[in-house]
Amino acid sequence: MRLFYLFAFVILLGSCVTNKKYVLLQSNDVNAKDLPIDTLMRTYALKNFEYRIQPEDNISVNFESLTPQEYDIFSRETTTQQQNLTPGNAILMGELVSPEGEITFPVLGKIKVSGLTIYEIQNKLQSLANQYLKSPVVKARLINFRFTILGEAKQEGTVVLTNNRVNYLEAIGLAGGLTDYADKRNIKLIRQINGKAEVRYLNLLDESFINSPEYFVYQNDVLIVPALRQRPYQTYFGKNLSLVLSSLSLLLLTITLINTTR
Repeated sequence: MRLFYLFAFVILLGSCVTNKKYVLLQSNDVNAKDLPIDTLMRTYALKNFEYRIQPEDNISVNFESLTPQEYDIFSRETTTQQQNLTPGNAILMGELVSPEGEITFPVLGKIKVSGLTIYEIQNKLQSLANQYLKSPVVKARLINFRFTILGEAKQEGTVVLTNNRVNYLEAIGLAGGLTDYADKRNIKLIRQINGKAEVRYLNLLDESFINSPEYFVYQNDVLIVPALRQRPYQTYFGKNLSLVLSSLSLLLLTITLINTTR
């Protein structure tokens, strides 16, 4: 019996998750005491990030000008659906980039946008609109920017982002965060770039992740968050341990009573 309790104690001890496996962005001073208050500890130079449009991206383009509507070749009727942009109707409103990396407009024809940033596309369309409209203003936005998170996340699924410059700490926060048993040191990232799926691994426990090329989210990124080895113990063994101990204690008590009555 003592050996059983000792075994159970060892299993429970091994199922505990330490701070080293839980706290995000750790550094050498993570466990230090009396840290200086209101003092700059260190800085990181963020990598230059500008997402470049790829085929199948969805771009919203809006032309505004002083040209009368009957002479404005780019004018479009504004509907209630257009005023209330949602992920569901975005595909109906935007300009879908073709497999060749192009979008099409009246008079202008096919315009190559693949490989350009959203600001470069906006400037390119602005230059073209200047040839046909009076004092035009062109606004371009990427409206289907999203990523998917699976595994040890509190809310699995696809998250549509309203900002094209989002880091992975913000993105995971928008997805509800990770569970207590997420292995934050070995998160698999599947990234689609130029017709290829690249597989990388992220370590969110190390503060140097801020300086990583994977710090920012790319269009259609997929995160797969694995579980720590402690999870099966907590999920299956830990919850049933009390039941096993109670049953064993009841069995031993029954045996003892039978022996004493003889």
